[in-house]
Amino acid sequence: MSDPIRVLVADDQALLRGSFRLLIDSEPGFTVVAEADNGRTAVDAAREHKPDVVLMDVRMPEMDGIEATKALCDGEATSAVKVLILTMFDLDAYVFAALRAGASGFLLKDIPPADLLRAVSVVADGESLLAPAVTRRLITEFCRRPEPATVVPSELSGLTAREREVLVLVAKGLSNPEIARHLHVSTATVKTHLAHLLDKLDARDRIQLVIIAYETGLISPAR
Repeated sequence: MSDPIRVLVADDQALLRGSFRLLIDSEPGFTVVAEADNGRTAVDAAREHKPDVVLMDVRMPEMDGIEATKALCDGEATSAVKVLILTMFDLDAYVFAALRAGASGFLLKDIPPADLLRAVSVVADGESLLAPAVTRRLITEFCRRPEPATVVPSELSGLTAREREVLVLVAKGLSNPEIARHLHVSTATVKTHLAHLLDKLDARDRIQLVIIAYETGLISPAR
């Protein structure tokens, strides 16, 4: 049997932490290795227990979930830890900052139990947690919040024409099979292009590719 997915639950509400722990620990293949009631203790616990995934609340005392996410993703000892943001509000402003900080996705706190477990598994496997429909909603809201570019367009100069094309399609919310059909190539070829994009743009996952595409002006809401 493979090792269980190790999860750290960070939320300032004890009742929610307990509920998540009960759900996760009751499912074979998952285990909660630690809990934290604020961002600072979440970072400390992640350094100690090395979880695969952190379920991170946004609004917590001492250090919020955004600061904690950035600390984990930037930290040498915790850079491999995946962060799933927990929020009461669908696509609130804090979520965007957390995604920029390196989070692998976000969940609403009222997510059905089976969907939460599936989400943890997906992120633990190295994928980002945004289904195409959710990606499109994220893009729509993200584009209403213009900010100064954090990635200069010159960083796109190393991409091939096909890689730029794939990046645009990713930013439009297409899944890998949809991109493959659009470009008349195999899904494996699309995955290869995505791997090159992640490497060349120093992006953690698909979510950050979407953000880069918009912040560099490669794609805009009108396209």
